[in-house]
Amino acid sequence: MKTPGKTYGLLSETSTVEETRNPFYKRNLSPAAPLAWLARGWDDLWTQPGPSLVYGAGVFLLSALFIWLLFAGGRDYYVFPAMAGFMIVAPLLAAGLYAKSRALEAGEPVSGRRMFRVRSETGTHIFFTGLLLVLLMLLWMRAAVLVYALFFGVSAFPGFSQITQMLLTTPTGWAMLLVGSFIGSLFAGFAFAISVFSIPMMLDKRVDALTAMGTSTALVWNNLLPMLTWGAIVLALVAVCAATALVGLIIVFPLLGHATWHAYRAMEGPAA
Repeated sequence: MKTPGKTYGLLSETSTVEETRNPFYKRNLSPAAPLAWLARGWDDLWTQPGPSLVYGAGVFLLSALFIWLLFAGGRDYYVFPAMAGFMIVAPLLAAGLYAKSRALEAGEPVSGRRMFRVRSETGTHIFFTGLLLVLLMLLWMRAAVLVYALFFGVSAFPGFSQITQMLLTTPTGWAMLLVGSFIGSLFAGFAFAISVFSIPMMLDKRVDALTAMGTSTALVWNNLLPMLTWGAIVLALVAVCAATALVGLIIVFPLLGHATWHAYRAMEGPAA
């Protein structure tokens, strides 16, 4: 049975009664679905690649500048938490890449100006979500320092060579890695759930920030297997970037940004 209604969130005018009562229904996506998102993201990256590569280079330069400022300001102990916290704010930074994928999908022209001056359908609501993500990142960075102090006491940061040895060769270091990873996964999981679909949604539809974040969280929860696969892919590619001194961001960041747009489209499903 079909019921008319206005589009709201991910619901369309042709949604069924059951879907209207429960808009956060499961999409029955295969755990391998993220590979298709990644393939479509790769196609978007190399369709008029200039703006995407410039975008990735910009993210790389900003990241490198941020890390340099930490070292210059004597805050090098924040580097590891900041690199982990990057995943928290990445969905917001990728907004311009979503705009390019959306334009390619609609057969519209792609331009750097359009990507770097993204227009949201929700006005300032997207900035509320962005502020929340930034606050989460700052909170995580502070929590990471507290975890370090809990295991090693209030002492000066020994430097990267010594801290690596301490973490990998001592029982205290192993315990800190275990606890820190658990706490970090809570921050990252929460940020991932509220932002992975909410940012693209607010660029695409008139929906307020709280509804978008709630919808995103519900879609992640009800499609846990493919989203766990997607999270593992993102984590692996971010690790590749870290191994290349962040240079890999030039390619990896736009690839993941474009792929995330296709993940959002897949989650719209039959109600799109």
